[in-house]
Order: sequence, then structure tokens, then C-alpha cells
Amino acid sequence: MDHLSTEEIQRYSRHLLMPEVSPEGQIKLKQAKVLIVGLGGLGSPAAYYLAAAGVGMLGLADFDQVELTNLQRQILYNSENVGKSKVEIAENRLQSINPFIHIISHKIKLSAKNAFDIMKKYDIIIDGTDNFSSRYLINDACVLLNKPDVYRSVYRFEGKVSVFAFNNGPCYRCLYPESPLPGSVPGCAEGGVLGVLPGIIGSLQAVEAIKLILGKGNTLSGRLLLFDGMDLKFTEMALRKNPQCAVCGIEPTITKLTDYREFCGSPENDEQWEISPKNLKKILNQGDKVVLLDVRNPEEVKISNIQNSILIPLPDLPRRLAELNKNEMIIVYCRIGERSMNAVELLKKAGFEKVRNLTGGINAWAEQVDHSLVKY
Repeated sequence: MDHLSTEEIQRYSRHLLMPEVSPEGQIKLKQAKVLIVGLGGLGSPAAYYLAAAGVGMLGLADFDQVELTNLQRQILYNSENVGKSKVEIAENRLQSINPFIHIISHKIKLSAKNAFDIMKKYDIIIDGTDNFSSRYLINDACVLLNKPDVYRSVYRFEGKVSVFAFNNGPCYRCLYPESPLPGSVPGCAEGGVLGVLPGIIGSLQAVEAIKLILGKGNTLSGRLLLFDGMDLKFTEMALRKNPQCAVCGIEPTITKLTDYREFCGSPENDEQWEISPKNLKKILNQGDKVVLLDVRNPEEVKISNIQNSILIPLPDLPRRLAELNKNEMIIVYCRIGERSMNAVELLKKAGFEKVRNLTGGINAWAEQVDHSLVKY
């Protein structure tokens, strides 16, 4: 690990010509250990470039399978991979790109129970996840383990990148002390994302990881880089460490990992408040009166919809409760059942007792009941 073979010298020759890298820097890359959590649109380009760059040990953590909707932006996969494990496909593809690196696959969902055991083996963590509970989990674990967290987010034409928990710099909680209310901040699954945007932002994550390994340049620690693809411009915000931060402040109150779904207000599935697509079909066939409440965005309705539904996008629901009748049975649905579950929680707190979440959303309805509808 402390030298380069003849073939490695040829492979990395364009690196070796750079004084910022040189043979010494390439050996640092060879000795580095980087974990990528989430092998989606962001994890794909980051993994590609870090593998090609010669990062010696590359950890891949994801529990999901490839879906057709992934292929618009997740460049690790192709049409033949649909339905297969992302981790397995990624490992084979990256190993074929660079046989000199060692890849460790973690086919598991990162949680408070396993995060420390997995993350402690690595020098740098790249966050490629797509939900707030995972972001807080990764941030807190990085702070407690003293490992840099290469953060990003993407939405439509916009992206953000930063480096948290590095050299006593600010962490994710310094920027966002509290998680936003469920459904208040749409993600890619709700609002979409331009396919090439994760490629740009994921590549920037790879750049930051390489700089951290080499110990060269100014990292994004203490800075939040904003990218606007529509106007094609970068802007920058200064970030300061919060002395009162719950995890990296002077007197931290968070000293161990906790229940991040609860912290982020993500309700757990409760069968009492769920209805399956097949049971909903039975109710509709019997002629029972129900209100079908669609809490997706208007653009999604153009892709597929269940007939006779009422559209109230989730962000609008709190101010439009008066349009609903508490005495009627209300079946709430979205794309896959997550936003609608949040809507059910909101309705329950507002006094609606006859409300149910359509399990799996309209995609499950399309798969199990109405095959004419398109899953997306």
C-alpha cells in the first residue's frame, strides 16, 4: 500500500503529473477509505470517479433495488439491472473500472444500531441519501466519530454541497438545528430532478473527498456551495459553527445515536390507518361512499390518477382542511404512500377519524388493481 505498481503508475499517470497529487498523493488515495451511503443519482457519479481515481477502499451502502425510474439519473445502472440489488451491480461495475481497489458492500439500511460499526472503518463519509432522517443520522455519527461528512442535496435544477464535521467546523445541525415538518420540503420523488444535476453535484462531492484525502486546497468546510442549473451559476454562503449545537456545540446534548425517524417526524406505519389497494377496490366495487384524496403535486396527476379524486397537494392541506368532511371516509394517496402517510397524521391531529392511507400509493394501485396506469 506504500508504493505504486508499474501498471498503477500508467493508470494514474495524469494524476502523477500534477504537483498537487504526484506519486505521494496517489499513494494517499490508495491508502484512503471512503464510504458512500446511498448509491442513487449522487452516489453513482461519486463512486465512479473515486473508483477511477484509485481510492484504495471504497465502501458502498444501500439496501435498495434498481427501478426503471432510477435510470434517468443513476448512471451506475442500465435497463438490464432493473429489479436487482444496487450494491451488487455497483460493486461489479466499479471493480471492472478499477481492479486495483478494494470494494466493501454493505447491503443494509444504515440505522442508529449499525452506523457506528459500519462508519468507523472509513476515513470519509459521502452522504448520497435522499431523506432527512438519514442526513441527521450520518451527520451525528460523523461528529461523534470525528469523520468528515461530505454533504449535498438536489432538487429540480438546484443543488447544494458542503463538508461538515471537519477540523472542528460546523455540522449539518449547525445549518439545520431542527428537521423541517414532514412534507414541507419536497424531495426528488415529489418534485423531480433534472437527470444531469446529480452528476454535477455528485462529482463535486468526489472532488471534495479527494481534496480531503490529499490535504490540498480549500474544502467546503464552513461554506455552503449553491448551484443553480437554470441560470448556470454558483453562489456561496458562509457557515458558522453554532456554539449551542446539540451535537458539536460546547455542551452537546446528543452523545449517542437516536431514533431519527421520530426526530424528523416521520410517522411509523400503523395498520389501523392503512388500507391496501385490493381492499379499496372492494369498497369501491360495493358502492360505499369514500373520498379519494390525492396529495401529490399537479404535475404528477398528468402522469396517472385515480378517477374521481380530489387533489389537495400536501403543502396546501393545512389551510384547506375546511374542504373536507370529518364524517366521510377519506382515503389518502400519493405516489408510494409516504406523503399520504404524513397527510393522514395531519388529518388525525385535526380531528379526522375516518381517514386511511393507501398503502404503496398510486404505484401500488397501478400494480395490483389498475394495470392501465403508469408507475413512475
